[in-house]
Amino acid sequence: MRQNRRGMPVKEKYRDEEYEEEYEEEYDEEYSDADEDEEYYYDDEDEAEYLIPPRAVKKSAPKEAPKPEKKKKSAFGKFVRTLFVIAFILLGGLYVFVWYVYGGVKYEEISSVKNEAFSEDGVTNILLIGNDSRKNGTDGRSDAMILLSISNRTHRILFTSLLRDMYVDIPGHGKNRLNSAYSYGGPELLMETVEENFGIRVNRYVSVNFEAFAGMVDAVGGVDMNVTSDEVFLIDAYLNEYNMLLGREITTDYLDPTLSGWVKLNGAQALAYTRNRYIGTDFGRTERQRKVIDAVIKAFPGALVRRGPVIIKEMASYMTTNLTLNECYLLALQGWTPFVYGRDMGSLPLEGTWNDYKANGMAVLKVDFDANRKYLDEMLFTGTKEDDNG
Repeated sequence: MRQNRRGMPVKEKYRDEEYEEEYEEEYDEEYSDADEDEEYYYDDEDEAEYLIPPRAVKKSAPKEAPKPEKKKKSAFGKFVRTLFVIAFILLGGLYVFVWYVYGGVKYEEISSVKNEAFSEDGVTNILLIGNDSRKNGTDGRSDAMILLSISNRTHRILFTSLLRDMYVDIPGHGKNRLNSAYSYGGPELLMETVEENFGIRVNRYVSVNFEAFAGMVDAVGGVDMNVTSDEVFLIDAYLNEYNMLLGREITTDYLDPTLSGWVKLNGAQALAYTRNRYIGTDFGRTERQRKVIDAVIKAFPGALVRRGPVIIKEMASYMTTNLTLNECYLLALQGWTPFVYGRDMGSLPLEGTWNDYKANGMAVLKVDFDANRKYLDEMLFTGTKEDDNG
């Protein structure tokens, strides 16, 4: 078969040399600018009687996969793994820290509530008990009772003082003052009594005695209280009993009787301040207790920075509880709540829900328990009561 100057086949039927030369000149002129590196194919359709010129076809290089997207996915996965590792280290460190602190706490199991969940319906209740025991334990009388409640439903933390002179039903012991329940059956009976009269589930407690309370205040470096001259006088009077119990000089830790206003109180002085029931009766006494506890909580972060974990271990040594290690760990995981939850401090019975009453020769408080149950339900479960803390 004959070929033109470009090596392309020419069909035999085109024998006329002049026509062939003319065609080749036109072909060369039309494709003279084509790239020598380009590949061509020849269309040999026989439908026409003349040669169909070839079409230039350029091969395209295969596309590569988008590498930046893979890098982005890889970077995100690395970020997630890093977060997981950090979270694991923090949680592990928290657990070790709680284990370290818990080692100093005195644990006393209460079999009747051992298998009960310490949080129910999004609410955790822990009864804080201050007793007048002369040693670290649960003997003596309950001189102070504060219900600590953490509600994930209403986003509140409540410190509710329970007045010891309330006339209540004590299971198995008839009617008597609330603090008598502790004398009859310790923390177990006291928690049961609170449940029966206020309709709220309580099965965990933390107890401290007089000396332990004073030690906790000293551990944070004391507390600042705004006191009157009358309160200063009674602080010194209550110190007499405390000093005698510890075998100290009777005037140890006395305050200057001319003092008033903001005064830094050490542990013994703060304890005497909270025991005063002659100014404001029992309502004033429980208010002073809450003030000191609040001051200790506020002073704690600074004391932790100064003294480190030692302060927590020291404070834990003053406590007796039926909280388990795992329950304390769960509480530690809620350590963020004080920064975002509203905090309320108050006392029961509510104002206007009680009156003075004489029972068996005792001066007691006769209480409208239905009204007080409604208050607790609103604060902890329904959230309909206005939040005083905004």
